[in-house]
Amino acid sequence: MNIPINEGESEESMKTKTEKVTHQVTPSSLASVASSKSSAVNRELVDGMGLEARNIYAWFGKKLVLEDISMDFAPGTVTALIGPSGCGKSTFIRILNRMHEFIPTAAMAGEVLLNGEDIYAHGVDVTKIRLKVGMVFQKPNPFPSMTIGENVLAGLRLAQLKVSNKDDLMEECLTRAGLWSEVKDRLSAHAGGLSGGQQQRLCIARSLAVNPKVLLMDEPCSALDPGSTLRIEDTISKLKETMTIVIVTHNMQQAARVSDYTAFFLSDGGPGQLVEVGQTNEIFSRPKDERTENYVSGRFG
Repeated sequence: MNIPINEGESEESMKTKTEKVTHQVTPSSLASVASSKSSAVNRELVDGMGLEARNIYAWFGKKLVLEDISMDFAPGTVTALIGPSGCGKSTFIRILNRMHEFIPTAAMAGEVLLNGEDIYAHGVDVTKIRLKVGMVFQKPNPFPSMTIGENVLAGLRLAQLKVSNKDDLMEECLTRAGLWSEVKDRLSAHAGGLSGGQQQRLCIARSLAVNPKVLLMDEPCSALDPGSTLRIEDTISKLKETMTIVIVTHNMQQAARVSDYTAFFLSDGGPGQLVEVGQTNEIFSRPKDERTENYVSGRFG
């Protein structure tokens, strides 16, 4: 590419212009993004609870929406679920903490094992399961009538859990969510005054207060600006050091940046199926299935 040169332009200015043009015409590929980040795949995994899905089927009424999905989620890792809209990703993630059953006519079959125990087994306390397997939704949902501080501790109150020092816990959760420095001087202000990205991080802090072992995130950045998205991604990278994280995302760059493993779902006119799952750098550079390659390369979806 020819770069226009202005008469009398300094060498330093020309160098800056060259770097800008080079950056514009040579964007990083998804494979290089996935390969460049620090990954938990080849390191010793942290202590914690793993999650396993075994032969999962899901229905809404008589309509089968997920068919025979089996996956493992290891402690200390982030797994991204990708695929076109309508292929069952959000349904699947809601099955992992028994939120699927909130929907009228919904049904499922199969097993979800948390630390080796089926969360759908007879007699299992659903409330305790949802404390161990937290959820962050697509749209930030802080309690508008509560202050920032009250929002962080709301889960404790609902679960009737007691802690010795609420102030310390509040600071710890907000720090882990990457929000403490921004709100520490206005904890008594209402949460509705926060930006969208701050509200989402507040929801993450609220989830952390009950000490979950697994954190499920259903498109947590879809309504956020790029700056807020990067802050959430930074938070995810730090949180995985102490827990298992599963994230649904339509953003291929995000999947490449934050996840250790990626699973590709596809419905293809029928129920959602798992086409393939593997290490993220492999999925974006050497997928085994042609349908995966077509999706991650932007040929459809």
